[in-house]
Formats: sequence, C-alpha cells, structure tokens
Amino acid sequence: MDFEKLFQQFSQLKVAVIGDVMLDTYWWGNVERISPEAPVPVVAVSKKEQRIGGAGNVALNIASLGAEVSMLSVLGKDGDGEQLTGLLQQNNIETRYLVHSENRVTTNKIRIISRNQHMMRLDAEMADDIAAEDEDRLLYAFENYIAAEGPAIVILEDYNKGVLTENVINRIIALCKKQNILTAVDPKRKNFFAYEGVDIFKPNLKEVKEGLNILNDEVNLETLKQKHLLLQEKLHHRISLITLSEKGVFYQQENDAAIIPTHIRSIADVSGAGDTVIAVAALVFAATANTRLMAEVANIAGGLVCEEVGTVAVNKHNLLDECKKLLN
Repeated sequence: MDFEKLFQQFSQLKVAVIGDVMLDTYWWGNVERISPEAPVPVVAVSKKEQRIGGAGNVALNIASLGAEVSMLSVLGKDGDGEQLTGLLQQNNIETRYLVHSENRVTTNKIRIISRNQHMMRLDAEMADDIAAEDEDRLLYAFENYIAAEGPAIVILEDYNKGVLTENVINRIIALCKKQNILTAVDPKRKNFFAYEGVDIFKPNLKEVKEGLNILNDEVNLETLKQKHLLLQEKLHHRISLITLSEKGVFYQQENDAAIIPTHIRSIADVSGAGDTVIAVAALVFAATANTRLMAEVANIAGGLVCEEVGTVAVNKHNLLDECKKLLN
C-alpha cells in the first residue's frame, strides 16, 4: 500500500460532521485551604483553557488529516457559542452551516483541576431534542451544504445532547442516499437503532451489548459476527466497525470479517479515541472503499491518541509513519 499517496488523497476529500458539538473548558489551580463558608476546597485558579469537544473533536481529527471539513450543529445564541465558533474557525473547520438558536444554550463542560486531579465538573447544557423549527433550520443548512460542497462522506456524531433527533437522522441519511454520499455514524444508546441504512456503523462493544440487550461477555470472531447480523437485521447497514477497547476493533462487510488487535501502546488517556477512530475510518473508506484497510488504519489512530493526556486530534505525520511501519 502506498500510504504517502493515500494520505495525500485526504486533502481532496470534503467531509461534513453533524452532531453535538460542545465547548470543553479547563480551569487549573492549586488547593491550599478549605473554605470558611462551607467544608469545600478553595481552588486558586491559575490558568483557563477552552477546547473543542464532542462532535467537534471528530471534525478536528478530519482537519488534522488535511481534509476539508464542515461542522453542522445547533448552538445557543450566547457567548459560549461565539467562543466555540471562533475555535472551530481557528482550526480550519468551516462554520457557515452552523445554526444558532435562541431555544438552546451551547453545551459547556467546565472541569476544575488541581494537581492533575479533577476536583469538579460543571455542565451547562440542554440535552432535550432540538425544537422542530431548529430541526428545519439544520436540515435546510445541510441541503445547502450538499448543493454547495458535494461531500464524499457525512459523519453523524451522537452525544445524546438533542441535535440528532430521529427526524434529523432519517432525513440526512435519505438525502445522502439520494445523492450517493457515504454515511458513517458513531451512535449513542438513545437513537441506537434510528440509523437505518447507514454505510458505516461504529459503536463500541458496550453500546452494542446494551443496544441488543446481550449479557454474554465473550469476545471472539464468531460472537462478533452474530452481533453484526443482529445489528443488520434492524439497521440494514453495510459495515459494522465495533471498537473493543484494549482488544482492538472488529469489522464486517458481507462475509469479510476480522478482529484487528491493538498494537502495544503506553496508554495515558482513552478519552476522545472513539472520535479519532470514526474520523480516520470515514476518510480511509471514502478514499479507498477498502474495509479492512479502514479498520487497520483507524485502529492504529485510536491507539496513537491514547498515548496523549486529554482529548487530542491524531497527528497526520505520526499516523503515516505508524502505518508504514505496522502495515507494510
């Protein structure tokens, strides 16, 4: 495989990420005393940082690999929404198709950290389904996006925050099918079986077991093939890509199925690995239509970001080097 050529192809791809984008805020400080007002620690804040989270992290990974990416979501008409829009733009993520709603607040997860330990997390969010008028505005923005950009693939990234309603999911998949645009989804429990007809369905094993109401903990090729068939009965999708934590990833398309084991890594933090896997899988499949290669490269990428502390996008050059070393 000519990985140099493959990675160059990424820059020719246009990708849309649709879902629950959020602001990740970090406050760092030291605890040196207990409050006189209540038995709680006083954190003397020394540093603040804001990062792109949720579905935005998928878009960050796409941008990091050199593809052209647009973010579609519903934000609040608030300061957090403005801050998040600015961060997306700074990271070469197109924001013109974002919807700003007076009915919502922008999701902001504030983490208070002292001596590398989480002291508290404050969540400002609305997790109810978006209103019908916001659905219409989002779908109108998506129709305009398709007409203007002609994407190779659309990724639906669900964090159960209300942007991906059943109606939005069904309409987006139908529009993509009509325009012969590939679709990939990273689902959550609430709308797990709403993604009927999607091309790539990428849950983790825990989500599959919960969705299918399966208690069996065995992880081998035969049991995973059975899970693929059970999913396919409900979803009629093309490809299952199931992440298996430390055991790697499983993929199946028709009769082609395998478990791709993880490569030995020094794991620092697993947060955001699923975002990287769906982003890399979508790009590789859009460029090659090779299911096994998609799973192999996505598996390497997911492991790479676990070596970093915090949620980070995969580094294109590191991933290219690892693919050359491990897959050739």
